[in-house]
Order: sequence, then C-alpha cells, then structure tokens
Amino acid sequence: MLIDSHCHLDRLDLKPYQNSFDCFMQAVKNSRIEHLLCIAIDLESYPAMQALVADYPQISLSVGVHPNVRDGKDPDVDELLALGRNDKVIAIGETGLDYFRSSGDLDWQHQRFRNHISAAKILKKPLIIHTRDAKHDTLRVLEEEGAAEIGGIIHCFTEDWEFAEKALAMNFYISFSGIVTFNNATDIKDVAKRVPADRYLIETDSPYLAPVPFRGKPNYPMYVRHVAEHIAELRNTTLEEIAEQSNRNFRSLFKESLLNNA
Repeated sequence: MLIDSHCHLDRLDLKPYQNSFDCFMQAVKNSRIEHLLCIAIDLESYPAMQALVADYPQISLSVGVHPNVRDGKDPDVDELLALGRNDKVIAIGETGLDYFRSSGDLDWQHQRFRNHISAAKILKKPLIIHTRDAKHDTLRVLEEEGAAEIGGIIHCFTEDWEFAEKALAMNFYISFSGIVTFNNATDIKDVAKRVPADRYLIETDSPYLAPVPFRGKPNYPMYVRHVAEHIAELRNTTLEEIAEQSNRNFRSLFKESLLNNA
C-alpha cells in the first residue's frame, strides 16, 4: 500500500475515468493507494475541492494559497485558522517562496508565507512548503518564524543535500516527486540516497510532473509507485520497504490530525 503525500485531485483530467471521480477513486483503490493528501493552492476553488473529496475518508486536505497565486484572496491568519480547524484538514499550505515565476517586490509573498506559518503553529498542523529559486530565503523565513516548532514537508524536493540537512534540522520531512526519476536530477537522487529512513515521503504532485516513463504526460496518484520504485533502486532496497517506511513517516508526521479525522 502506498500514500501519495501531495496531489491536486480537483485538477485531474478524469476523461480516462469516464469523467467520474468515483471511477477514478476505484482505480486508486485497485492500485493499492492507501491515502492521498489533496493540496490547496487558492481559496476560490477550495470549496469545490472540499466538496469533491468530502465522502472519501482516505483523502485528507490541506488549506492555503500557493506563493505564485496573485489573482484571488490573500488570506490573513484568522482566515487560515477558520478553514484549518476542519478535521479533514491535516496540513497548512502549500506555502513558501517562488522566485522563478514571481519577480519584483515580493514582500507580499513573504508576508503570505509568514501568515501560513503562524496559522500552522496555532493549529499545530504541519506545513507544506513550496520553494523554487529561493532556498536561502525559504530557510531564513522558516527559522525566523520558528517553524521548527511544527515542522512539515519540503514538497517536490529539488534542492541539494546542504538544503536538505538544514530542513531536516528544522523538523521537516523531504518529499520526492516524479522529478527524482529524471536522468538529470543528480542532486535530488543524491539526497534520496542520503536522507534518513524516517524522514522521507513520496508524492506525485499530480496532475503535474509525471515520473518516467510518463514524463510529459498528465500525472495521476497511481504513478506514485514509479517514484517509490526509483527510490528503492537508489537506496538499494525493495519497493515494499519504501512503501512501508514512507507510510510510517506520513502517519508519524500527521498522527494527531489523522487521529482526529478517524
């Protein structure tokens, strides 16, 4: 059984599944996917996403606004708290810094990031961190805001071992997406080999970033198996061990929230 620790289920192309979310979820079950964490990126589409997954106990939610989203509501701490108190919500984010798609005066992005950290600490729910071309500032803000108190996930990890070590020291887990299967992902493969066994997770980030052999095509949670298989090769172990360990890690990180959602 596998867990997809980061996916965007409301953005999937369901045409291969008769345009039916129920049909898609049956395929997920058949693929032995035990649990999915469906990640929010804005507040405008959040009610529909929440309704989509409401009847599925094997799906948990995050709440937050992605660092690149400019059109729409920019939540303050109180708004994040109100939404984050829902028992189905087990994480806050995805949040962070992205200097690849955003440029200029990014004070708004930094403040948004800090608001999410504040809400996560109050709710005692882990953070889902997105960082791109902003590794130094991401680590700095996490440190300044005391994010180690709550920890969370560096999702879709694309940095090097130096960054990983600092994130691990602040109680963050490292989550690998399909990018780890790409031939040119040398630094990421190195981290996948070296990260402590009790601190890694696997994800798809579907419908984005499909792993080899589906690279360039729409991604689905079922493809998390390919991420796990590749990490098993890198760590010279079995798919079963990667699945079991990453599941234990997920449940360890989210134990309090998952218990409330049981």
